[in-house]
Amino acid sequence: MRELTDHQLMLLVQSKQSEALSTLYDRYSSLVYSFAWKTLKDENVAKEIVQAVFMRLWTTKSVYDPEQGRFSSWLLTITRNITTDWLRKRRRDTAPLVQVEPEQLAQIPDQVSASPEDAALVSSTKEQIRRAYSKMSAQQIHLLEHFYWQGYSISELADIYNQPIGTVKNRLHQTLKILRRHLVAEGEQS
Repeated sequence: MRELTDHQLMLLVQSKQSEALSTLYDRYSSLVYSFAWKTLKDENVAKEIVQAVFMRLWTTKSVYDPEQGRFSSWLLTITRNITTDWLRKRRRDTAPLVQVEPEQLAQIPDQVSASPEDAALVSSTKEQIRRAYSKMSAQQIHLLEHFYWQGYSISELADIYNQPIGTVKNRLHQTLKILRRHLVAEGEQS
């Protein structure tokens, strides 16, 4: 099983072959755990998130499509969604916003068992994001951090910022366009 690609393993998982799920778990559990721990800062909850992510792989009807991107990105999207759901359940209406600075990107743990190529890609991506963040305002960075890392919904952010939902949506859309433009420019320079 270890020689199979992630896509091949996911097809086997869809056929309920538990050994394929076990192989994916061995490959990616540390990545999922790192993401959950970075977001939640709670070891026990991060472990629960890992279980929930791999349970989702086992039970989901959605299929990973290698044409759409890397398996690790698809898996981290699932992880982010589950983590965000957990955060939203836990958060109280009066919880204060936490400010995350771009310098903290360097603290994102890399996958322990990453190949040299994967490690280089992760390092390059982090550096591109860091440089793109340097072109953005603090307000734009905080909006991204609150929405993507802390899991606030647009309506929650509208309440927190005391702005109409449409304004927050527009600000987020414009911020993502700026980030995308700078990431594309960074990618072309690499």
